[in-house]
Amino acid sequence: MTASAANTPSPSRRDPASRVSRRVGAIAESATLAVDAKAKALKAAGRPVVGFGAGEPDFPTPAYIVEAALKAAQDPKYHKYTPAGGLPELKEAIAHKTLRDSGVSVSANQVLVTNGGKQAIYNAFATLLDPGDEVIVPAPYWTTYPEAIQLAGGVPVDVVTDETTGYLASVEQLEAARTERTKVLLFVSPSNPTGAVYSPEQVEAIGRWALENGLWVLTDEIYEHLVYGDARFTSILKAVPELAEQTVIVNGVAKTYAMTGWRVGWLIGPADVVKAATNLQSHATSNVSNVAQVAALAAVSGDLAAVNEMKLAFDRRRQTIVRMLNEIPGVLCPEPKGAFYVYPSVKALLGKEIRGQHPANSAELASLILDEAEVAVVPGEAFGTPGYLRLSYALSDADLVEGVSRLQKLLGEAR
Repeated sequence: MTASAANTPSPSRRDPASRVSRRVGAIAESATLAVDAKAKALKAAGRPVVGFGAGEPDFPTPAYIVEAALKAAQDPKYHKYTPAGGLPELKEAIAHKTLRDSGVSVSANQVLVTNGGKQAIYNAFATLLDPGDEVIVPAPYWTTYPEAIQLAGGVPVDVVTDETTGYLASVEQLEAARTERTKVLLFVSPSNPTGAVYSPEQVEAIGRWALENGLWVLTDEIYEHLVYGDARFTSILKAVPELAEQTVIVNGVAKTYAMTGWRVGWLIGPADVVKAATNLQSHATSNVSNVAQVAALAAVSGDLAAVNEMKLAFDRRRQTIVRMLNEIPGVLCPEPKGAFYVYPSVKALLGKEIRGQHPANSAELASLILDEAEVAVVPGEAFGTPGYLRLSYALSDADLVEGVSRLQKLLGEAR
C-alpha cells in the first residue's frame, strides 16, 4: 500500500458532513415553513401560540374546486400517467386566464404545469442559468429565490431596498448591480415579504431597462389578484410586450384560490425554454397529480368571486395590523399595497432590554417574542435584510388582534 493510499480515508471514515453534497448541503431550510411548523407543534402541545409565519390564506378552498377534484378522483382516466408538462386542457385554460387577468397573450405550448410555484421557479432558473451566471435579486426577497438560484448554479446578487422607498428598487439600483455576468432579473410585484407593489410606470421603466440590456426577466405573479386601495397589478409583459422572448412568468393557484396544499403552479415563457423545462420535469417528477390539476382547471376556468371575498377580509386585516404595529414605540410599519404581509422595521428595538434580554438582531428578537409572548413571526434575516420582522395577516381577525396585542405588551416593555 502506498503512503498516499494509506492516508486516504475510507468512505466510512470521512467527515460526516461530506456525506451530503456541497450543493445540497448549502441549502438552508425554509425559514417560513420552519417557523410555521414550530408554531403548530407548540399549539399541538397546548400552548396558545398565534402564528404570523405561514404565507397561506386561512380560508378553505372553494367548494366547487373541491367537488371537481372529487369527481376526478373517481374517474379512471386520471389514475394513469398524463403528459409531464400538464393536462392539455389545463394548459389551455391557463393561457386563457393569463390573457384575462394580465392582458398577456400566450399559447398552450408556452405553459408548463408544475408542482407548486417553487418547482416552477427552480425549473426556470435551472433552464436559464449556467454556472456563474448572475441573477439580480431585489431584497427583501422570498426565502426560496436565492436557494433556487444557487441550486441551479447561479449567483444571486442582492439589491437591498428599505422602508424609505416602500421596498421598491429603482432602475439606478438595478443598473449599479449589473455586470457582464448578469443574465436574469428577478422581478416580483406584489412582493413577498413586503407587500410592495410597483406602479405601472415603474414596471415599464424596469422592463425597458431589462430589454435594453438583453436580460432575461423571471417575474413571479403569484399575488397578482391581491392588491389594495389604489394599487394596480401590472404584468411586466403587458407593460413591455417586446420582452416576450426573454421573460418567464411564474404563477399558480395557491394564493388566489386558497389552494396552497394542492401544489399546482406553472411557468410561462418562450416555447423553446418551456420545452427544455418540461424535459427537466419529465425526469424529476413527471406529471403533477391529476386530481390536483383538475381542481386547478376548475379554479382558473371559474370567476374571481372567491378571491374578491378574501380580498375584503385581507384589506380589513391589513389596515388593522398596520395601525396596531405602528402604535408600538420603536416599530415602523409601512402600509403594504399587496399580498398579505407586513414587514415592519424593528431596528430601533435591537439592543434594548426586554424582560432581561437584549436581542442584538431580529432573529434573536423573533425568538424572544415566541418564548415570551407565544407569537410566531419570521425574522428579516430569512429575507436578506436583518432588522425587520415579517408577519402574515392571513389569519382570523380575532387571532390577529390577540397576537398583535401581545406584541404591543411585550415590546412596549423595551427600555
